[in-house]
Amino acid sequence: MGEQRQRTRTRSKVDELPEELKLKVEAMLLDTNNTYNDISEHLKSEGYDISKSAIGRYALRTNHATQRLLEAQEQTRMLIEAIKKNPDADYTEGALQIMSGELTKKLAQAQEEWDEMPLDKAARVMVALSRTKVYKDRIRADLAQEAKIALAEFKKEVYAELEGVEPELCERLIQVANRVAERLEAEES
Repeated sequence: MGEQRQRTRTRSKVDELPEELKLKVEAMLLDTNNTYNDISEHLKSEGYDISKSAIGRYALRTNHATQRLLEAQEQTRMLIEAIKKNPDADYTEGALQIMSGELTKKLAQAQEEWDEMPLDKAARVMVALSRTKVYKDRIRADLAQEAKIALAEFKKEVYAELEGVEPELCERLIQVANRVAERLEAEES
């Protein structure tokens, strides 16, 4: 087998500029009145020969990183809002969906990297995702079983306390417990 190429962190000439000048370039990139050529000319006047193509590649890379950060922040904000609105919700499901979506996006954008990924590493990722799903399902089943036991205990207590004293109230409370049990069974399915 041929030698596999090592991926290195992308560096550009812009990254090597003094921090103050790099910040100036980033500010110029944010101003849509400046072209890549304008920025290149400014850098030449400061004594740095950086082509407009290098400026363009740097802009693409930094814009992509900024966009990914904004997307992650938005997803996190939406997850937090959902948890605030419904604290009893299964927020792990939302987090898993976000993670799965990001993995899918990563795979779609990085076919070359995927092709080069060692089979054992790909298998470990798949096993980790499967374990997470099994663990989540097991927790859900355990909670459903505990809820059924709690409802059965509730019914026994209601019968013991109210059957002879308040039969109508006893019956109504048992009906409520039965409806809750039906909803739990429907959610399990």
